[in-house]
Amino acid sequence: MQSRKSIEIWVGIFVALGIAALLILSMKVSHLGDVFADKGYTLIAKFDNIGGLKVKSPVKIGGVRIGRVVSIRFDDTEYQAVVNMKIDGQYTKIPIDSSASILTAGLLGEQYIGLDAGGEEEYFQDNGEIDPGLTQSAVILEKLIGQFLYNMAGSKDK
Repeated sequence: MQSRKSIEIWVGIFVALGIAALLILSMKVSHLGDVFADKGYTLIAKFDNIGGLKVKSPVKIGGVRIGRVVSIRFDDTEYQAVVNMKIDGQYTKIPIDSSASILTAGLLGEQYIGLDAGGEEEYFQDNGEIDPGLTQSAVILEKLIGQFLYNMAGSKDK
């Protein structure tokens, strides 16, 4: 009788551990764990077109994730998308002349913001804004195909 009770206890422990593991895994996959990380600072960038960029998309330098996109809004005075990025607190030395591009992971993968470090010795502070001349919008595949077809049609006419 005692053996049956101990087996039931061990099964309960394993089930509880399994549920906890699934909860942790789901938080990692959905990036909900990043919500609780308050350390860091905000960078702001303005783009003409953000393509399929989404909130919680990664921000990377050299392929290393240094932060995430926390909000996207439209500025109706300059007609640009304004992207707020939360940079992790350990990455405090991003030069103020750094550029930002919206890139795609793979051919049809998710979009993310890629930063290219500049050479200044002055670094971004909280709510720092990337120079609008140093931002590159997303490449829209449909526009590229349309331009290619238009150019091909134009060259056949000549």
